[in-house]
Amino acid sequence: MWMSTVAIQSNGQIDSRYTCDSDDSSPEIRWKGEPAGTQSFALLIDDPDAHYGVFTHWLIYNIPVQIHHLPAGIPSQEVMPNGICQGINSFGKLGYSGPCPPLGSAPHHYYFKLFALKKAPIIRSRIKKDELLREISSDVLATAEVVGTYQRRVMKAG
Repeated sequence: MWMSTVAIQSNGQIDSRYTCDSDDSSPEIRWKGEPAGTQSFALLIDDPDAHYGVFTHWLIYNIPVQIHHLPAGIPSQEVMPNGICQGINSFGKLGYSGPCPPLGSAPHHYYFKLFALKKAPIIRSRIKKDELLREISSDVLATAEVVGTYQRRVMKAG
């Protein structure tokens, strides 16, 4: 299975448009090549470099099997008209919140992970990562992952 996102530039850095330093809107994501028997998809974006452990930036799930594209700028709503749901990220917010590492820290790595699922479980909206992973753990057929980095630099005066 293959996945790509416009958020990650060719040098591996995340475009600042998708971070707290700019629009902080969700990026476009595309995928294809899921295994036979796939019935739905789920997507997580995590930062394992966060000071207090893995930090989740987006949970989006109940993605129907016929969908292979998430457009940029998905609004922070619980359930989309097509049934796609969003969960609560580590900021305590619904939907997407982009990379926002501490100013001056080393670059953080952001893992975009797509799950192809053999069932189309109906998972309630507003869940957190641990609950989502429990719900889908026995149904994962394949995963795809892309990684980007982001660093916020301290601007020098003068």
